[in-house]
Amino acid sequence: MRKLLEVNNLSVSYDEAVVLEKVNLEIHEKDFLGMIGPNGGGKTTLIKALLGLVRPFEGKVTFHIPTKRIGYLPQINQIDKRFPIRVMDVVRSGKSHGPHFLFQSNRPEIERAEALLEEMGIIHLRHKAVGELSGGQMQRVFLCRSLMNDPELLILDEPDSFVDNHFENELYGKLKDLNGRMAIILVSHDVGTITYYVKTIACVNTRLHYHPSNVISQEQLASYHCPLQIVTHGDIPHTVLKLHDKQDEHGHIH
Repeated sequence: MRKLLEVNNLSVSYDEAVVLEKVNLEIHEKDFLGMIGPNGGGKTTLIKALLGLVRPFEGKVTFHIPTKRIGYLPQINQIDKRFPIRVMDVVRSGKSHGPHFLFQSNRPEIERAEALLEEMGIIHLRHKAVGELSGGQMQRVFLCRSLMNDPELLILDEPDSFVDNHFENELYGKLKDLNGRMAIILVSHDVGTITYYVKTIACVNTRLHYHPSNVISQEQLASYHCPLQIVTHGDIPHTVLKLHDKQDEHGHIH
């Protein structure tokens, strides 16, 4: 499979505190990588390094595709709902550049934005202000924005935050469809759900440990120093929690 990007011995620090250390990773076409790890383990920092938003003190990221063919959906935890911008303008901003693009009539670009909104089932919202949207609707809009350049690689940083469970299931189903035409890196805290959809897993906790399947055991997580729950599969995606310590009638723990 064609290689899209590679990370070689990447190390990043903030104020002399090492956040990522000697990270190595390759992404190929049609990959679907689920990135997991504890809070503060460096997942978002790694994404920022891939996008050139933070500078490593060691190592490098090499792209084998034009950077404009990379789609990015950042964490959307807060948005100023008073900001006067329409849904259509948000989606178009994923393609257009320059301070005056909102005033330019670019028919192919508008048709592309409308097609994406139709695909996401929100074409009826195209003239709405983003401040009027629900969390799930807003995520759909920003996903459309990330797809405007028909990316070969789509990077999503915890897209399941700020949405309800119904849309979360729709989102993952949509990503599975999109994976038929692009590679995806998905950062998520919802380990049990993402392992139902992704193909491979990267555990990030300062260092990165790559796992070449979507099935991973508690022992493997422990060896990767990723303090997460074991993940299993069934008819309904779920996690298995570690057994609680038991106490006898005298309060002794066994």
